[in-house]
Parts: sequence; structure tokens; C-alpha cells
Amino acid sequence: MGKLPVKMKAVVYALSPFQQKVMPGLWKDLPNKIHHKVSENWISATLLLGPLVGVYTYVNAYQEREKMEHRY
Repeated sequence: MGKLPVKMKAVVYALSPFQQKVMPGLWKDLPNKIHHKVSENWISATLLLGPLVGVYTYVNAYQEREKMEHRY
């Protein structure tokens, strides 16, 4: 009923400091990939960015009106 030693193997993943191509496929042909994603999902992008741009514009205009309020 004693304990028997068990050999365990460990797998360690690491990047070499000399590795130059960490993610080469990510940056390859990037403008074409971005154009494809935008042209494929332009409705979703519009529905996301439209309200964001609207709120940003409204807040800037409101702050500007608030700053100029004392002049009237």
C-alpha cells in the first residue's frame, strides 16, 4: 500500500525569440480582407456605427451649446 512513483510528461509551448513569422497569415493581403468584410457586412456595420456616430455628434453639439449658453 505504498506510493509508487509515476513519471509524468509535460508539454510546454513557447515561441522562440528568433521566430520572425508569428502570425504571417494575419497581415497578408490586409486591405483586401477589410474590404471584403465591410462589403459583405455593410448593413450590420451601418446599424452599429450609425447610432454611435449620432450619439457622438449629439453630445458634442450639446456640450458646445452648454459652453456658449452664458453668452446669450
